[in-house]
Amino acid sequence: MHTDPADVRIEAETGQRSQQRTGPGGPASLDSHALLGAAGEVLIAHCGETYRLRRTRQNKLILTK
Repeated sequence: MHTDPADVRIEAETGQRSQQRTGPGGPASLDSHALLGAAGEVLIAHCGETYRLRRTRQNKLILTK
């Protein structure tokens, strides 16, 4: 089975392996707990801007600029 380099990076950084891609050339599927970590949030750099993805107390996800 082929291991995606992104899966290896996430496993190395979080200790958890992300889920496999949904299909050939399809989007990656990541576990939100692995992505957000114990802090419950992650900063995402995109086109020179920084976005914050966070988990709410109601266990929903919010992306803000």
